[in-house]
Formats: sequence, structure tokens, C-alpha cells
Amino acid sequence: MYAQLVETGTKAVKTLDQMEPQERAFQERLDAGIKVEPKDWMPMAYRKTLVRQISQHAHSEYVGMLPEGNWITRAPTLKRKAILMAKVQDEAGHALYLYSAVETLGVTRDQTYLDLLSGKAKYSSIFNYPTLTWADMGAIGWLVDGSAIVNQIPLCRCSYGPYARAMVRVCKEESFHQRQGFDIMVALCRGTPAQKAMAQDAMNRWWWPSIAMHGPADDASANSAQSMAWKIKTLSNDALRQKFIDQTVPQIEFLGLELPDPELKWNEATGHYDYGQIDWDEFYNVIKGNGPCNEERLAARNKAWDEGAWFREAMSVHAEKHQQKAA
Repeated sequence: MYAQLVETGTKAVKTLDQMEPQERAFQERLDAGIKVEPKDWMPMAYRKTLVRQISQHAHSEYVGMLPEGNWITRAPTLKRKAILMAKVQDEAGHALYLYSAVETLGVTRDQTYLDLLSGKAKYSSIFNYPTLTWADMGAIGWLVDGSAIVNQIPLCRCSYGPYARAMVRVCKEESFHQRQGFDIMVALCRGTPAQKAMAQDAMNRWWWPSIAMHGPADDASANSAQSMAWKIKTLSNDALRQKFIDQTVPQIEFLGLELPDPELKWNEATGHYDYGQIDWDEFYNVIKGNGPCNEERLAARNKAWDEGAWFREAMSVHAEKHQQKAA
């Protein structure tokens, strides 16, 4: 099954008249708002798209523990340490929900995970960047998780049932993460000039990666149109990006920070904020595996996999003995 999923390409969006009867009936169910469940028939390309998206999402949650885990031992207070530990633990839980969801599509968790370890599978570009100061914990919670929430709330209405249901809890927890990050930024911006400068520096570094993580511009996105036709996505990449920018700029102004983009300004005609050009060359370079921390992230995850081999083996033996006893 997994080999088939990897080899099957996603075709261009078809009209109902161009579809075979079974595929047409499937699309009509989606259009009627009926969820797809694991045992339902689905086009191979729909299944492949979900495997790619959900596994990448799971990898992102799992790798995303590392930038913040870097600061657990250096948090400024015991309270901040406890909050950050809980947040990192939540990210592990999100990865678990999502790896479980992708298993319902007929691929094993080990196979999807090994694809991450080998570099074959990707994770979100945002987690390729280093966390240099404590203010980065605020910027990640506020900007990165805030951007993720904008992406993920529509996924609660995704056409694939297991994914949609997993996202309900993920989004509730991410909302706490966003508030935690903003609370750190508020504390820094109300602190000393040096603390506010640290907050400004962190925001400047995380702003562009946070708006790029919504994905390529609509006219350059190969999969967005088909994903929207299948109701895996309900909003385009550019629409999600604009929504994030519109809700975040007033928060920047509330904090008293300088806007990180000289072209960022309100447009009365459109009712939205205009913004500058994203460095797509950097984005695609990171996606290709050339991010500043990619080697470090994959090395950390490979180390954890190798060092956990004894535990996986012990659990397998325990499970076999339990099955034999039950039989």
C-alpha cells in the first residue's frame, strides 16, 4: 500500500463530467459535506494527499518540540519552566494523534517515521530556524503557533473524519500555546529596554518564516486547488496568510513593537494589510533540506530512534507474551 501511495501522482482537478462513476459519487459525497471514514472507498490520489499532509503535520509537531526543548533548562523562572515543559509535552501529544490518524490510511507509523529520519519526508519549514534567546519562546508561541492555528482551525472541517477529529483537540491546545507566547512578549515589552529590544529582535527573525509557513503563493502551489476540491483544505494559502497578518498586526501595535516589514500597511480599498515580498528562494531552499538547523533536527530525532530501540523491542516481546497468554 505505501509503495503505491508514493508512486501515484496527484492529477489535475477534474470536473464531475470527467470522473468515473465511483469517483463522481465520492466527490458528490464530499460536496454534500459527508465525512470520509477509513473503510470508505476513496481515490488513490486523495489517500496519497492525506498521507503526505498528515504525516508532514505529525513530523512537524514532533520536530517542533526541539527548538523549545532547547530552553527548558534555561527558562527564567520555575513557573515559565513548568509552562514550557507542558507545551513541549503537548506537541508530543499532537504528533501522536496525527501519526495515529495517518495509520488509518493504510500506512504504518514506523514507515512514515523512517521517511522523516531519512530526510525523504518533510516537516514544516519554520522548525529549521534556531532559538537564540528566551524571547524566541515568546515569538514561537505567539507567531508560529498563531500562524498554525489559522492553518489548522479550517482542518477541523476537513473531509477526512479521523484528521478532522484529531484537529479539534490540537487547536484547543494550540490556542493556549499562542496565549503563552503572547504573555512572554507582553512581559518583555513591559520590562527593561534591553528586554523589549530582545522581543523586537525575536519578532523580526520569526515574522517572515511565520508567514511563509502557510505555503507557496496560490499561483505556485501544485496541490492547493485539488486539496480544496476534495475539501481537505477550505481556504487557499494566500487567504490563510492574509488572515494571519490581519489579526497579528494590531497585536504588534499593542506590544509597542516596530513592524517587521516596511511595506506592511493598512489598505482601505481592500480592507486588509498589504505586505512585502516573501523570500521564496529561502523558503524553497529550506524545504529542500538546506535549512540552518535541518541536520541538527534530523540528527536529534535519529539519536532518539536509535536509543529507543531497546524499549521498542521490550514492548514487542511483552505484547507477544500477552497475546500468547490471552490465547
